[in-house]
Amino acid sequence: MCTTVRRLAWGLAAYVALVYALPQTPPQVNILPDRAGSFTPSHDISNCPGYMLRSLRQSSVGLSAQLTLSGPACNAFGHDVANLTIEVTYESNSRLHVNIFDTANKQYTIPQSVVERPPAPTTSFKSTSDLVFNYESSPFAFWITRRSQPHATPLFDTRIASFPKTPIAPVIASDNSTALDGFPLVFEDQYLQLASVLPLDTNIYGLGEVVSSSGFRRNVGPVGGTIQTMWARDIADPVDENVYGSHPVYLEHRFDPATNKSQSHGVFLLSAAGGDVLLLTPPSSTVSLIEYRMIGGVLDFYFFSGPAPNAVIEQYGALIGLPTWQPVWGFGFHLCRWGYKDIAETREQVTNMRNANIPLEVMWNDIDLYHAVRDFTSDPVSFPGDEMRTFIQELVCRYYPPSPDIPIVDAAVAKQVNATDIYDPYTKGVEEGVFITNLDGTEYIGQVWPGYTVFPDWFQKNTGSWWTEALRNWSVSGIEFSGIWLDMNEASSFCDGSCGTDADLSNTSVPFLLPGEPGNPVLGKRYSYNSTIFGPSGNITVNGTLTCHVDTSTALLLTIINKRGLGAGKQQDVDLNTPPYAIHNGNGRLSIHTLATNASHADGQVELDATHVAVQDIIPKKRPFLISRSTFASSGKWTGHWLGDNFSLWSYLRYSIAGVLQFQLFQIPFVGADTCGFNGNTDEELCNRWMQLSAFTPFFRNHNIKGAISQEPYRWDSVANASRTTIAIRYSLLPYWYTLFANSSTSGTPPVRALFYEFPNEPELFGVDSQFLVGRDILVTPVLEPNVSTVSGLFPGRGSVIWRDWYTHDVIESNAGQPNVLSAPLGHINVHIRDGSAILVHAAPAYTIEETRKGPYSLLVSQSSQGLAHGTAYIDDGISNPPGPNRILSFTSTKNQVSIGVQGTFHLQQKLQDITVLGVSSIPTSLSLNGRKVAKWTYAPHQGKLVALAVNADLNQPLSLKWL
Repeated sequence: MCTTVRRLAWGLAAYVALVYALPQTPPQVNILPDRAGSFTPSHDISNCPGYMLRSLRQSSVGLSAQLTLSGPACNAFGHDVANLTIEVTYESNSRLHVNIFDTANKQYTIPQSVVERPPAPTTSFKSTSDLVFNYESSPFAFWITRRSQPHATPLFDTRIASFPKTPIAPVIASDNSTALDGFPLVFEDQYLQLASVLPLDTNIYGLGEVVSSSGFRRNVGPVGGTIQTMWARDIADPVDENVYGSHPVYLEHRFDPATNKSQSHGVFLLSAAGGDVLLLTPPSSTVSLIEYRMIGGVLDFYFFSGPAPNAVIEQYGALIGLPTWQPVWGFGFHLCRWGYKDIAETREQVTNMRNANIPLEVMWNDIDLYHAVRDFTSDPVSFPGDEMRTFIQELVCRYYPPSPDIPIVDAAVAKQVNATDIYDPYTKGVEEGVFITNLDGTEYIGQVWPGYTVFPDWFQKNTGSWWTEALRNWSVSGIEFSGIWLDMNEASSFCDGSCGTDADLSNTSVPFLLPGEPGNPVLGKRYSYNSTIFGPSGNITVNGTLTCHVDTSTALLLTIINKRGLGAGKQQDVDLNTPPYAIHNGNGRLSIHTLATNASHADGQVELDATHVAVQDIIPKKRPFLISRSTFASSGKWTGHWLGDNFSLWSYLRYSIAGVLQFQLFQIPFVGADTCGFNGNTDEELCNRWMQLSAFTPFFRNHNIKGAISQEPYRWDSVANASRTTIAIRYSLLPYWYTLFANSSTSGTPPVRALFYEFPNEPELFGVDSQFLVGRDILVTPVLEPNVSTVSGLFPGRGSVIWRDWYTHDVIESNAGQPNVLSAPLGHINVHIRDGSAILVHAAPAYTIEETRKGPYSLLVSQSSQGLAHGTAYIDDGISNPPGPNRILSFTSTKNQVSIGVQGTFHLQQKLQDITVLGVSSIPTSLSLNGRKVAKWTYAPHQGKLVALAVNADLNQPLSLKWL
């Protein structure tokens, strides 16, 4: 009898949706209309008086003081708060906490239940921390320096004298809000402003979520600049606008040309308020600047000393929480589309992938699965529950273990249409009182895929148990799952405000045409493919004719990455009274396409999901696999992320790298893009290159929109070939990937890294996001433009590092610090191995992760010029939650020896099949393993490649390979 293994994934309700962050008043009080009528904001901060510091109190862990207004209130965009408190805490030798809040505690602050912070320090770091808090009393200002470099440029500096003289005309000429009239500390109930000078044209990374035209490194000017808006928004991946999540954290990397050395530090504003973060360089200024303009909350800052880039990210993780452990099967290839019409078509994809011998680990279903597009249902005709259960068990038994099927859940729950409409999740939710309400206590009604909807209030006491019960009932009905994919959780609504009052609830249509329906065809003008001439196939050639012809208008999609991001501030008719300061929300008013800011939650709090806990309860002792669209600080503790509704365009292929790098910094490392693109029609060449690239990103899923051409990798021979090759590399590297994520979950070290993370003193790398590193040792150089057979890439190290080709093991002769042209025919992605590395790999990558893990291991050692290398591998059962027994292998290579150390109690049944050592200078005369002669080995002088074959060694004991 076949034992079923349940693996359906869902999306985490990130649900730390950005709140309006008004003062904490009872939810029945509608603040906005009262305030709008009680005063007229000046919209002028030039007369804001700033604050004076009084009543200073020192302690062993920091200091506290009172801040009082230095003069008459300016009421620029709200009511000035007269009395503030500042608390400065040296929380560790690398983390400094500076919190400025209203003394009356009326402003919104994020509770521990949303983002859990470490307890107050019991040890004093005041005299040992590398970060030092400095201040002036009147007008109050502060600056942060390094203890190790007290006279260097401050890391953060709010002193008025440090800024350029004001007033300054709009730095971005098309946006009057970028005029700078002064730099005082402003703290009002609906507007907070704080600015810091930065070194001219410094290197800033982070501040998202965003598809940034400038790439991973943000534009600080002087040409243009950046306006990063913090406001969760449902939108199909626009460039330089706010999108699904909010992450007000940045890493700054500073290079000192006098010493040729660099240091990094980080800054995090713990705030769920909407706001703009500006990065600008005024004309003729000798400095750049960052300015926070928040529409509520408090100024709760954390500073991280680094000084290495990886250390900054680790320190941020130590504050907000480290990433969740991923089940090992999550690293396989996932397949999905919106538009699989029934269970037969879904089954057909599994069969076709197997017949094409393209590994498929996880099969997903989009909203087609549902009955009436309602959460926790399946269509009784297209996806009946009993047949879905049979299908899942069939997959498990026949193909074990590709994960059977992963459906989707949206954040909105359908509202009951009438008394005869039986929908238990809604009726039970009403009984339990779990839905968000209007200010008068009636249901807040939005509009999403099933028609009119309600939204769970995650702070009601019954919501968690209600959610768990709905998921459990769905599983029992046949949709068995082991994780969750949640979409639309910004939260999204298709109408403005609570739109269900007096509405026709029986009208379950959405207010727009779905893609692919009559009147809304998916034409998807592709970068170089003309469907009008060549038809819908997307093939590289049609009747022997090359289909890729680049035109100048679409070429702009590639060059846009060189432009600077201006934000989404060109909307017209913004309602300046709600709020008085209009953030650059791409949708305009804050209530459009989301929940209105005055919807009532229990205790006035924001939404937070209990999905991770629910899945753990339903499937105990197994790691939940969660993917979420909307995220906030600490979401990585529960979920991974996909980069949203991208486009089948070459520009978005490149943007996906910056997106993956962003989320490593945000401590949500399990991330990836919709491979081959979601919106529009892909083509053969784009899909070929994208499947190659995504094989080297953590989350690897092909997913596209309803009505577009099919883009499963078996559809084109060239894509199938490229997929088989790169998935085989991915699966062979699984021990390496798994170890990187174990390190991430225990230390916060990013698995995917920008080149400068590992080579911080090479300025030519600071802006590179067309290449990336997997860990410290694997360099990936993808092709990111059409109709080419070469690619340009840098080899970090400036000649001090030996880079070897993954496929041939040949040493690369590179131009130190200069681009190198590499051969890259269609179907080939350049991958190189860093010297000094020792990587455990699977010797025989198979169709599934489980089959691959059951096979033997190989060890690949790439020695430095001194004959040195090192590495580690973390191995456990891959699914237990919390992680159980493990085996940690450590690899050390010297000139004539490779040693393997062993720790832990997890028993490894798989043997070490062979050991490859690159960089052995001369042919050995003999080899031995633990003192016993190795009978079978080879040596290739061109690569200095020594291979000990068929050693079949036990990895549960120390090993030593020696050669003479």
